[in-house]
Amino acid sequence: MQNGHLESFNGKFRDECLNQHRFLSLADARRLIEAWRDDDHTTRPHSALGQVAPAVFAQRLAASADLSSQAA
Repeated sequence: MQNGHLESFNGKFRDECLNQHRFLSLADARRLIEAWRDDDHTTRPHSALGQVAPAVFAQRLAASADLSSQAA
């Protein structure tokens, strides 16, 4: 095992995207992979982020930073 995080991602990407689709062209592959990436980065909950989606986590983090800067 070289990098546990990367190997975990590669396995998830293979199982959830690459093994699920038959790509008809490079453009088709790009479109489907981008759709998977967008879903993974915006709507799917991640255990490392407390079971919230990365977009929600980023919004909460930004709001927290704004509150901290206003308090100072």
